[in-house]
Amino acid sequence: MLMKSIVTGLAGTALLATVAIAQTPPAATTDKAAPAATATTTTASGQWRTSKMDGLKVYNEANENIGTINDLLMDKNGDIKIAVIGVGGFLGMGEHLVAVPYEKLKFVNEPVAYTGTGANTGSRPAGTTTGAATGTDRPAATASTSSASKWYPDHAVFNASKDELKNMPQFKYAE
Repeated sequence: MLMKSIVTGLAGTALLATVAIAQTPPAATTDKAAPAATATTTTASGQWRTSKMDGLKVYNEANENIGTINDLLMDKNGDIKIAVIGVGGFLGMGEHLVAVPYEKLKFVNEPVAYTGTGANTGSRPAGTTTGAATGTDRPAATASTSSASKWYPDHAVFNASKDELKNMPQFKYAE
């Protein structure tokens, strides 16, 4: 009985080996065109990920939080032309969307300098403040990350007040 099992196992292995050998791909021919897709670089030092830009805080020049980036719109050439900023609202409800020219935004890698003495100012949410020790509005673990190794800026600056943005025409996506 044992000998019959061994012979059956060897025969099955031989059959599988012949099927595998028969399925080897044909040799590559040289008359085919080279693939069109090529990588430009293997590293992207100094580049920002657009996926990390969603939700990025926007401040004005007086360091007041005026909104967050909700979307980036590009033309057919891949150039980013418009930043959609959400102003006001609570947890996405009642938020006023405005479209601003992308080139009018200034991106900053360093955290906003906190100069207030109170526990909380209107422009800094209490839940994300790490205190005077770090001087940032990001959690302490993120604050220690060097700006050279991050794949996104700390925040954006746009020269307008929150009220000026709320008074701009509301942006609506075409359907």
